[in-house]
Amino acid sequence: MDEPCRRLAGMLSGLDVHYDLDGGHPLLGRRMPDLDLLTEDGPVRVFTLLHDARPVPLNLGEPGGFDSTPWADRVRSIHAKYPGSWELPVIGAVPGPAIVLIRPDGYVAWVGNRSQPGLAEALTAWFGPPTAAQRTG
Repeated sequence: MDEPCRRLAGMLSGLDVHYDLDGGHPLLGRRMPDLDLLTEDGPVRVFTLLHDARPVPLNLGEPGGFDSTPWADRVRSIHAKYPGSWELPVIGAVPGPAIVLIRPDGYVAWVGNRSQPGLAEALTAWFGPPTAAQRTG
């Protein structure tokens, strides 16, 4: 009865909360799992990246998967790898995304890959327009 217990525990702790953000990936609008990531600086957990209360565009795909430079004064871009399977509380296994935009509260604002449009629009919608110096530079 492990599965019903996990599902119920997730629901009681609010991990089943899902904001409808009109997206196809099951991670969108849900709380980001606290994964053990591998970065060039060593291992780090996802929630550690949120301690500064800044949005985190997390690139789990190829290096250079996105350019968040125009929002660099507001976001903390991270390139990492996650070799494990993705398990979300309450809903179970989901496909691992290439890029995840995590809000400071730990919820996912955008999921995609570098060939998929929308990251710049999501950054603008959630965290404001790019800075003028970066737009012209």
